[in-house]
Amino acid sequence: MIDKEIKQRILSSLILIPVAIFFIFKGTVFFIFFLSLLFFATSYEWSKMCKTENFIKFFGIIFLLFSFYSCYYLRENIGLIFFLFIILICVSTDIGGYVFGKTFKGPKLTKISPHKTYAGVVGSFLLSLAMGLFFLQFTNIDLFKNDNIKISIGILFISLISQLGDLIISFFKRKAKLKNTGNILPGHGGLLDRIDGMIFVIPIVFILMIFIK
Repeated sequence: MIDKEIKQRILSSLILIPVAIFFIFKGTVFFIFFLSLLFFATSYEWSKMCKTENFIKFFGIIFLLFSFYSCYYLRENIGLIFFLFIILICVSTDIGGYVFGKTFKGPKLTKISPHKTYAGVVGSFLLSLAMGLFFLQFTNIDLFKNDNIKISIGILFISLISQLGDLIISFFKRKAKLKNTGNILPGHGGLLDRIDGMIFVIPIVFILMIFIK
């Protein structure tokens, strides 16, 4: 029997994913418009969560601005396929953690996020690795000169950053005594709840791409 939360997650995803895919594939001004909406929505959630902590609030908004700029840069300058690869790893990390955590339960990972388990961490790594390698089999990305060991390490690194990003946002939610950053997405919570890993992964990938160049 599927519980109410999972049903809400599925229904929200069926709406959100096609919309996101549309704007990602269209790119240019369409993508800028989409990112602008996400920026203002997540900035609002962050500001509401931080309340009176003005310095943290300001720093967070600047970080979000940099993160969404990095998102635009990767999509428009590095390429659609590579950008989709990064997003896929983040999404797979999130799904793997949720499914494995719900299925196997087990010891809790940290008090910061009481629903996170060691099983979920393993699931995040496994699913992101499987999906990332599967994706690369059908694309022409020249990544680490097709060295599977380096590619696997890269995927696991991205998954790790995504999970750490999730924990960082969970820390601030716990500090603010909130379950979710918002309620715009039934079953998911706020936008920050859904893209918490991505907003940390994308700027780090952006910085690494600039450094590599």
